[in-house]
Amino acid sequence: MPEVTQKPGHGFGIVKSGLAAVSLQIGNLDLKVEALDHMIDRDQAQIIELLTQPVGQRPDAG
Repeated sequence: MPEVTQKPGHGFGIVKSGLAAVSLQIGNLDLKVEALDHMIDRDQAQIIELLTQPVGQRPDAG
C-alpha cells in the first residue's frame, strides 16, 4: 500500500484561504449593518418629524 505524504504547510494554506473568505464575509456584513443603521436613522428622523407636527390641526381651518 503506497504511503500518503503531505506537503508541510498545505493545511495552513487551506485554513488561510478559509479565513480570508470569512474575513470578506464579515466585511460584507459590516457594510450591510452600516447601511441598515443609516436607513433606521433616516426612518426615525421622519417619524420624529411627523410626531412633532401639531396634532388635530388642519392647515385649511384658519
